[in-house]
Amino acid sequence: MKHSTALPIAYVTLRIMIIVNWVIGGLIFALLFYSFVDEPWMIRALGASGFTMQNWIMLAMRAIAALGLVAILVNHEVLKRLVAIVVTVRKGDPFLAENAYRLNAVAWFLLALQLLSLAIAAIGHAIAAHGQFHVDAGFSVPGWLAVILTFVLARVFAEGTLMREDLEGTV
Repeated sequence: MKHSTALPIAYVTLRIMIIVNWVIGGLIFALLFYSFVDEPWMIRALGASGFTMQNWIMLAMRAIAALGLVAILVNHEVLKRLVAIVVTVRKGDPFLAENAYRLNAVAWFLLALQLLSLAIAAIGHAIAAHGQFHVDAGFSVPGWLAVILTFVLARVFAEGTLMREDLEGTV
C-alpha cells in the first residue's frame, strides 16, 4: 500500500481533538459549576440582570450547559472510534467487522449530536424572546447528511468485510 501522509495527520488531529474536546468540557463544567456558586455574577455576565425572567434565563443557560456536557461525552465516543478506525487503516486492514460496528456507532452518535443541537436551539429560541440572546445551534443540513453518509459507510464496511471473508474462503 502506498504511504499516505493523510493517515498520520488524521491520527494526530483526532488525538488533538480528543484533548481539545476534554478541555472545552472542563470549561463548560467550570462555567456550569460557577453559575451555582455566584449566580448574580453569571446573570450580569449573561446580560440578563435587567430582565424579569432572569431566573428562567439562568435555568435555560444551565440546561444548555448540561446538554453541552452531554455533547462532550458523545464527541469523545465519536473521536475514540475514529482513532481506532484510522489505526486499522494505517495497518492496511480497514475492512474489519469491528470497523463496521464502529462506523455504525459513530452514525448513531452523530444522530444524537444533531438531536442535542435541536434541543439546544429550542432552549435558545425560548430565551431569545426575553433578551438579546443568540445560540448558534439547530438544524444543520451538513450534520444530517453526515449522519446519513456514516450509516451508509458503515454498511459499505460491513459488505466489504463480508466480501473479504468470502474471498479469503475461496483462496
